[in-house]
Amino acid sequence: MKFLCVIFLLSLIAGGQCLEYCSVNNILIEQSHTGKSVQNKPEWNVKITNVCSCSLVNIKLSCDGFQTVQDIDPSILSVSGGECLVKNGQPVYANGGFNFTYAWDTSFSFEPISSQIACS
Repeated sequence: MKFLCVIFLLSLIAGGQCLEYCSVNNILIEQSHTGKSVQNKPEWNVKITNVCSCSLVNIKLSCDGFQTVQDIDPSILSVSGGECLVKNGQPVYANGGFNFTYAWDTSFSFEPISSQIACS
């Protein structure tokens, strides 16, 4: 019985760490050139990774001035004004990520501006 109480207590402490430690600082954005061209513009691969131990939802990136000649599925990245919503607000799971590509003359500097923790 004591063992179960200890396990329960540790799970509460670990769950609380998500609220305390997860933030936009846990969203890692890496870009690289794919080597391909779209309409004579270089194609860029963007990898977004959640390096937090909890899932994050409603991730928004600053993307004022973002341009591409390549269509991006709006369920992956939707642009509204100067903000981009990632994955329609759906979770980016703990230590998980996803990629998308766009094509423009230079890479664009996406910056995370907000997210929410998805408690499970």
